[in-house]
Amino acid sequence: TAAIRLASDAGSEILSAGGNAVDAAVAVGFALAVTYPAAGNVGGGGFMVIRMADGRTAAIDYREVAPLSASRDMYLDANGNPTDASIVGYRASGIPGSVAGMSEALAKYGTMPLSRVMAPAIRLARDGFVVDSFLHGSLSANRAHIERFDAKDVFFPGGAPPAIGTRFRQPALARTLELIAAGGARAFYEGAVADSLVAAMQRGGGNISKEDLRRYRPAWREPIRSTYRGYSLFTMPPASSGGIVVTESLNILESWDSLPSWGSAAYAHVLGSTYQRAFIDRNSK
Repeated sequence: TAAIRLASDAGSEILSAGGNAVDAAVAVGFALAVTYPAAGNVGGGGFMVIRMADGRTAAIDYREVAPLSASRDMYLDANGNPTDASIVGYRASGIPGSVAGMSEALAKYGTMPLSRVMAPAIRLARDGFVVDSFLHGSLSANRAHIERFDAKDVFFPGGAPPAIGTRFRQPALARTLELIAAGGARAFYEGAVADSLVAAMQRGGGNISKEDLRRYRPAWREPIRSTYRGYSLFTMPPASSGGIVVTESLNILESWDSLPSWGSAAYAHVLGSTYQRAFIDRNSK
């Protein structure tokens, strides 16, 4: 869609300016925080697998982690029954990892300063971008959830989502990104941004504290190394299950001398059966 293409364009801009793939990936990540709020936000987390041209490989885990005050029964009601608090609400959030993870990956494997790779994202937040049907539809579909929280003032100005074809600006997000660009990841996990985040948690009954934010660190991990029909693969290890499932699936498929034609019913059957077995193993662990 148009908005997400803007994030890809941010990566292309960095590559054209002489950056490497990690520089570009971090630029895209921060631009998605502006243009794809449903999934690309700085309040989330993720994984990154890296292979440099000189053969170096790495994997960084910057998924969210539970607050220090989290407990086994925090999502149960007084009668011991599960609630939706793990899915909707302030206590559904973990400690955000995206800012720390992308910043650390850039520092170790990138070639540009954080302020340079974040420039496209800051520009998109400050100057805005044209709302497309995807963003409008996403906000409209999730209105009942969003309007319960602080984000309603950002995404429903005047009580409605921004209209298709209008320019959507996010000055508060631009300021947050500017602070990160100038002060590094610590500007997100400490100081004014952290204070604001914790204050919102306290208002809404959440359990993320300043100490939780201060202590957050991403984890460097060893990529899973495997092969498929002569190709070398590097995938994400746990806590992600993706690398394990991909590796097992390809190992199953490699046992066939040749696979059915792509797009055929036989191909769909083989692939579906392979995934079924790999995911059964994943879900049983």
